[in-house]
Amino acid sequence: MNIIWNKTSGHFHLYNDRISYIIGVAINGELTNLYYGKKIHEKDDFSYITFRMGMPNIVVDADTESYSMELNCQEYPSFGTTDFGTPAYEIETENGSRVSSFVYKSHTISKGKKGIKGLPATYADAGEAMTLEILLEDEAASMTLTLSYTIFDKYPVIARHAEFAYTGSSKVRITRALSCCLDLPDQDYEMMQFDGAWARERIPMVRKLGNGMTSISSMRGVSSANHNPFIIIKRPNTDDFNGQAYGFSLVYSGNFLAGAEGSTHGRLRILMGINPERFTWMLKEGETFETPEVVMAMTDRGLNDLSQTYHRLFNNNLVRGKWKNEPRPILNNNWEATFMDFTEEKILKIARKAGDAGVELFVLDDGWFGERNDDFAGLGDWVENPKKLPQGIAGLARKINAMGLKFGFWIEPEMVNPDSNLYRRHPDWVLSVPGRKSSLGRHQLVLDFSREEVVDHIYGMLYKILKDAPVSYIKWDMNRSLTEVFSAGADSCEQGMIYHKYVLGVYSLYSRLIEAFPDILFESCSSGGNRFDAGMLYYAPQAWCSDNTDAIDRLRIQYGTSYGYPIVSIGSHVSAIPNQQTGRSVSIGTRANVAYFGTFGYELDLNEISDEEFEEVKGQIEFMKKYRELIQYGDFYRLRSPFEADQTAWMVVSQDKRKAIVGFYCLRSNVNTLPGFLRLAGLDKDILYRMEGRDYYGDELMNMGITLSEFYKKGFTISEDYASFVTVIEAV
Repeated sequence: MNIIWNKTSGHFHLYNDRISYIIGVAINGELTNLYYGKKIHEKDDFSYITFRMGMPNIVVDADTESYSMELNCQEYPSFGTTDFGTPAYEIETENGSRVSSFVYKSHTISKGKKGIKGLPATYADAGEAMTLEILLEDEAASMTLTLSYTIFDKYPVIARHAEFAYTGSSKVRITRALSCCLDLPDQDYEMMQFDGAWARERIPMVRKLGNGMTSISSMRGVSSANHNPFIIIKRPNTDDFNGQAYGFSLVYSGNFLAGAEGSTHGRLRILMGINPERFTWMLKEGETFETPEVVMAMTDRGLNDLSQTYHRLFNNNLVRGKWKNEPRPILNNNWEATFMDFTEEKILKIARKAGDAGVELFVLDDGWFGERNDDFAGLGDWVENPKKLPQGIAGLARKINAMGLKFGFWIEPEMVNPDSNLYRRHPDWVLSVPGRKSSLGRHQLVLDFSREEVVDHIYGMLYKILKDAPVSYIKWDMNRSLTEVFSAGADSCEQGMIYHKYVLGVYSLYSRLIEAFPDILFESCSSGGNRFDAGMLYYAPQAWCSDNTDAIDRLRIQYGTSYGYPIVSIGSHVSAIPNQQTGRSVSIGTRANVAYFGTFGYELDLNEISDEEFEEVKGQIEFMKKYRELIQYGDFYRLRSPFEADQTAWMVVSQDKRKAIVGFYCLRSNVNTLPGFLRLAGLDKDILYRMEGRDYYGDELMNMGITLSEFYKKGFTISEDYASFVTVIEAV
């Protein structure tokens, strides 16, 4: 990796073994993007790229009629001078003007990577990355703008964010501050996005790009299940194994905008960052504002390669602490077994059976605190209910530990029920508009986490429980979108800051709890997968993938999630049947075969299954313990899409290519059809592998494939809906 500054030509060239990213200082002092793609040789001058011929009707000034911002690729553009595309930022000065022009002043090049105050971000030491910070200035606005670029040594990745600073004596108002802009010189691309809703999250959708804006966004206060803050811009012929694509992942958990805008001159502009709708940020003298980070990745080897880049980067340079690159404990959660109707005796009975099966962690879900017997009451009162837990969380945890199990429990710290002691004492601590009715979601209101005193109070209640209890895991839930976003603790001119300050408050509470209890494994949950984003992975290295635990639906959800997020981050469990969400009944074998490809656990009472199924569960747990490190941290390949066929398949391969595991699933049977072949990927073509007692060379498995009829002999048949198999492949 290297970052080169050519003073004569005014060009920055960031490159490693796979990519080049080239920025130029244009004639008017602003920055222009010259190239982002496969690595090219460094040379003294790339200025021939800068000047695009055309017929601009406006140029930057009379002396530079050969240069048009409208026709050339910009690096971080504003609106109001001579670029007429969607801007990356907008600032309103005291006189009401929103015209800005930041010009190059200086730069620094350093090893490693700095953090972003109050925000999650990737990290790297001196040997892993280099960072370029370009300082620009708008003298008329008394402001500076620092654009930060980090290039990693091992990954085809650029991490970007921006920092605004005000040096004047009055104040300015930022009304738009996106994290990145990338202008590409042509529009022959498709945009791949990951959409859905509760219980059907992150479903891939592809749209052809052209003139005009194509965008996704969230205004829910969370990144949302509706649109994920991760997009792929790919060539039309790019698939999982071949072709060029760019990935854009926003390391942020609140309102966002991601879009691709094609100009009528042929340029394509990619934008991503905090949604500017309902956003303002006031800056007074000496104050700064930093945007969240966008992680841009590039591939010319297909979408599996792009996904693996994000998997490795996030596992190695985003997830932190004790659980970084650690296999995850196999757990049993009581939610679908008892819901909120339980006693300590009932919980201990479920935990004891789980321990007999080989489970390592027991998790107590909703209903253990306050007057919490249903959805209507108790949220916000984080005090144990003595009727259910006579000796509190600490007492239950010690009893669970005595069985040889670790213990964890559920919280929803951002919410409050109107029927709670907290709300009765502090009704002004919720997001609500004076004089207007407040909306309810799951019979709850949203606490105003933009206020430090609210975060302090919740932290104090949770700290009191955790400080004396042997707790190893916390499931952090958040079950509704933000509405009536108004803070009683802020002035009228600060209300546009509340959405972002709320997210900062959530991050602050996470940070304080992690600092106080560094050994706890946090799993984020937001009505299932409503806040599954890179920002949350910085604090909680795994996320409950979806409240939909149906194995067949999970194939689609987990398949879509794998495009941008590591397999080890996907919370996946074997749940009870008929399934709570779909009513579908699937064998316990197929439920496990799907759940293996994630964190793995059980969402049921193992006392309620047959003896035969219990023996099967013991075997599943033994299998997962043996292979979980390979499954969770191996190279993941999508082989067959559940959105294109009645079958789906995927596999993981060890880093040394000597071991692999394949999962194959039949969504729907088809009568009188040949079983066919399944071509594998990622193996070494010259290694001899053994699978199901027979030997195959890697090139045979990848080019000819698995003969699916081989699995008929082992009880698998494609004539049965929801059938599946998982098979291990090892070098001889």
